[in-house]
Amino acid sequence: MNRRLPRTNDAGASPGVWRLAWQRLRRDRVGMASLYVVVAFLLLIAASHFGLIAADWQQEKGVSFANPSFLPHLENREAQQSLQLQTAQAQSDPSHLAQFRAVDPLAATYDQVQQRALSYQIKEPARAMTLPFGGDKWGRSVLAKMIKGAEISIAVGLLAALIATMLGTLFGALAGYLGRWVNDLLEWFYNVFTSIPYLLLIFAIIAVVKANPALQSQGLLTIVLVLGLTGWTGVYRLVRAEYMKHTHREYVRAADAIGASVWRRMFVHILPNISHIILVQLSLLVVGFIKAEVILSFLGFGVPVDMVSWGTMLDEAQNELVIGKWWQLVGAGLLTMAVFVTAFSLLTDALRDALDPKLK
Repeated sequence: MNRRLPRTNDAGASPGVWRLAWQRLRRDRVGMASLYVVVAFLLLIAASHFGLIAADWQQEKGVSFANPSFLPHLENREAQQSLQLQTAQAQSDPSHLAQFRAVDPLAATYDQVQQRALSYQIKEPARAMTLPFGGDKWGRSVLAKMIKGAEISIAVGLLAALIATMLGTLFGALAGYLGRWVNDLLEWFYNVFTSIPYLLLIFAIIAVVKANPALQSQGLLTIVLVLGLTGWTGVYRLVRAEYMKHTHREYVRAADAIGASVWRRMFVHILPNISHIILVQLSLLVVGFIKAEVILSFLGFGVPVDMVSWGTMLDEAQNELVIGKWWQLVGAGLLTMAVFVTAFSLLTDALRDALDPKLK
């Protein structure tokens, strides 16, 4: 009876762990769709970072609360008031009419001036009545703010998650493998952090930072460090347990028998076998830190005032919603943050299944 042999690569070796994980991930349609969405967001924020798009997000391109282009029929009282003010200026000063005629010779009457007053403003650039996804109170494009806000929020989540994951992995490896007094010291350190409610701890540190002008001037870096240096406890707990389990297994004892150093056994032999757990925790931390940044910025403790993030946009949107201006809330909350967080969460589940060595 012929037995079917597993597929091998050109060198005759069996597929590696990462190749098998990629093959399992490719069979997961939801996971691949989530991966495409996440990659699209990363490309978007990279283009925004290098100034290819949304570089002019602070420019006032439209009238106050400009309507979205797909809903131009909505009433905009702010635009009507601006039009009336410009028309009154043109009628009170004949020189204004001459300037309008210099721009458009066909504007021969005050009625035509009234129709063109919004497009040919005298002392400031022309402002549009509508923008692709509407405008905010100052006439800035909500679409440009959505893209720039995604750059800030996602960057904070990724950088803070990397710091927290590296710290948690290092501390967990030391405590789980070395044990004894190292484990006791790190366990005490862990218990101190977990005894304080997480958000309360962040608020306390942010309050100290706000009171220190030297630290406050660091801006975004301060938020990244605060989140990263306080969010490592969950990774530490899981990595420590995995190292305690793997320390006495046969492949680690074999590495010890052939003379491998302690650091090599910890980070060359054991670490790749628990990498799927670390990667999943990293993905979870990215989502958690994005939410934390949104909460901090919403409450006024987040990014500096000269920056925009999803949190600052939601803070502005709560006041705009009262007067019926909903597009900034929908843009920041539903079309960007909710889509990215959902896609990243689904990708995390797919990665967990694909990287789990117990699954065939």
